[in-house]
Amino acid sequence: MVRKLLAGAFFGVLTLAVSTQAFAQADVNEKRQQLMKSQGAAAKAIKGAVETKDYTTVEAKAKDIMGTADKIVSSFPKGSTTGKTKAKPEIWEKSDDFSKAAKNLNKAASELASAAKAGNADDVDVKVKALGEACNSCHKQFRAEKYAE
Repeated sequence: MVRKLLAGAFFGVLTLAVSTQAFAQADVNEKRQQLMKSQGAAAKAIKGAVETKDYTTVEAKAKDIMGTADKIVSSFPKGSTTGKTKAKPEIWEKSDDFSKAAKNLNKAASELASAAKAGNADDVDVKVKALGEACNSCHKQFRAEKYAE
């Protein structure tokens, strides 16, 4: 009887530990997906604002991307490779390259914000393209097409 009770307690503790880790992983994935969606929304707003030459919005949204770019690396803690995610293992295998990609995004967004503040349409167009290239470069190397589960 004591054996069954101990086995049941062990199984319960093990289940709780696994469940807690699974919920924590889901929370990490959800937070970073929200961060990336906010970047996507800012990029979409930039595209629309460039078409209407609303450089105040371009500057503000570029600054939003700068703020989230600083959070990218910390949004992918070691071991957060499971659950609903498009993150490729290369994020953790090539962490220096991943960090550089986030810094490149921040730099591109900063340069776009400066160009928008100056109101130079040609420079804004060049910097928007550079921002898109920074996004696409990182996605190509570190993001899968489909969710892993």
